[in-house]
Formats: sequence, structure tokens, C-alpha cells
Amino acid sequence: MDVSIIVVAWNVRELLHQCLESVYEQTKGIEFEVIYVDNGSVDGSADMVRKDFPLARMIENPDNKGFIKANNQAIEVAKGRYVLLLNSDTIVLDNAIAKVLAFADQHKEAAVTGCRVLNPDRTLQGNCFRFYSTLNMFFDTYFLSRLFPRSRLFGRKLYSGWKYEEAREVDVVIGCFSLVRMEAIKQVGMMDETFFVYGDDIDWCHRFVKAGWKVMFTPAGEIIHYGGQTTRQAPGRFALQLYGAYLINVKKHYSYFTFLLARLLIANYFLIRSPYWALKGLCLKKQRKSAFRSASTFLAGAFYSLFDWKRLLINRAALIAKA
Repeated sequence: MDVSIIVVAWNVRELLHQCLESVYEQTKGIEFEVIYVDNGSVDGSADMVRKDFPLARMIENPDNKGFIKANNQAIEVAKGRYVLLLNSDTIVLDNAIAKVLAFADQHKEAAVTGCRVLNPDRTLQGNCFRFYSTLNMFFDTYFLSRLFPRSRLFGRKLYSGWKYEEAREVDVVIGCFSLVRMEAIKQVGMMDETFFVYGDDIDWCHRFVKAGWKVMFTPAGEIIHYGGQTTRQAPGRFALQLYGAYLINVKKHYSYFTFLLARLLIANYFLIRSPYWALKGLCLKKQRKSAFRSASTFLAGAFYSLFDWKRLLINRAALIAKA
């Protein structure tokens, strides 16, 4: 078996159908299996997969176990030399999986390999970035990375100036399409389930690099990624989770002083943005409810970052239990 293609989904039935359809139609010349993990969907996703994609192996969870736990469940039973973590809101183009697989086979030092990711309008979607640094967090907090996205300094987190036209080594490949060598997984272990969602790709890449492996990008294959289709079902909760996961990574891989500084910067990130959303709620009647909700979320995020950072996390009980 060349590759085990793992797709995890929660209540995104139509997107899931598009994703799996593209996998079977656009994957040729390799031996592969599809493992679908349903995270307690109530929209008929599991029944659809059984009916329309009978070759797919399926794991059905009674509730939402989180993206990381669900992927680990599939990795445990995967038969491939590689596993491909593929988001349910993606569409595979032009035999991309086989092309990336061929590249990975030629680069034995690569634990993780990513491909070109496109927005639905076929514009480029950046899917590689650098490991955490306090400087990059500072640029994000005070809008410098957004105001000057093409600056090699302010946009360094996202490799500003690089057009994803050539293969290269990177720090992190975003997990919407990550081809991971099973040999490397056996060496460093599976994903850390503390994360629940977000941050797992950063942590995993960090662990691979520490163990002597490389993380690679190749433009050989392309996919479309819609992005945020699952997390938009609870945007405020997932917004806090994103930065909570960031802090887990910093605490795990950097000094305690860096961790404290990261908490301070993230608190500032939230505090600066809260008044904007409050003002928007006062000025725009049609968006008042959602804007005030965002302002409240950011204010809470600032408080949690400073005084009880674990409350940013959806599954903070798992982190407390692990401590």
C-alpha cells in the first residue's frame, strides 16, 4: 500500500462528498486506501460515505473527538507507507497525490511533504510558514504583517516573496494536505491529542525536525482548499482555541520566559481588536449582534491569556490531566 488517505469530517456532508469524489477520480497509478473518520456528524455524512464511497474504510465516533484524535485513530489502522492527512474541505486536482508521493519517494529525508494549495478562485493560498518566534508574534499583534504582507521582514512568518514555484525545505506545512512518512511517525510518535484542533501541524513538524527529518514543499501537485468550513460553526470558540494551541506549542518547545512573553503579546492582540468590533457593533445595525459577540470573545481572550490561558482551549481538561 503506497498511501493511506485520511479524511476527518464533522457536519460538512456536501464538501466531504466533493473531497472524496476528487480523491477517487484524481488518484491514479498508485495503490491507496481511504480512511474516513466521522466525528459525530448529525447531517448524514456517514450514511453518504457508506452509500457513495463503499470502498472507503470508516471509523464512526459517537461525538466530536477533535481533529487530532480522529486522525490518530486512522493512523493506528493505516496500511500505507505514507499517510495523507487531507481536509474534508479540499478538492484534489490532476493526480496531485501520486505526484507528491513520487516527490517524497525521491526525498527520503522528508518526513512531511506538502503541495500547492489554491483558493476556490484558483489564486494561491499560502500553506507553509515558519516556527514560532516572538518577533513574528509582535508583527502579527500590531498589524505589521498585515499592513506590509510583501515585506521580507514583516511577512517573514509566511515566507513573504516566495511564490511557491519551486521545491524547498520549510518549517511547517499546514495540515490541509500533509503527506507523512510512516517510518517517521514510528520514530517520533503520532500527533499530540492535547491540541484537539489547530497547532498539531506545527508541533508535529517541530518534532520531526528535532529528530533529524525535513519538512518539504513541492509544486508538483495542486489542491483547492475552501478553509474554515468546520470551524465557522463556532467561530468564537475556535478563535480562542487557535491562540490557545499557539501557547501549547510555545510552552512545549521554548523557554518559560518566551511563553510568558507570548501570553502578553496574545493578550495585546485580543485587546487591540476588541474595541474595533465594539465600535462596529455600535455603527452597523445589521452586524450588531455578531460584532458585539466578537468584541466579547476578544475581551475574554485577553483576560484568559493573562490570567488563565488554559481557558482558551476547547479541551483544557486534557491539558490539565496531562500536566
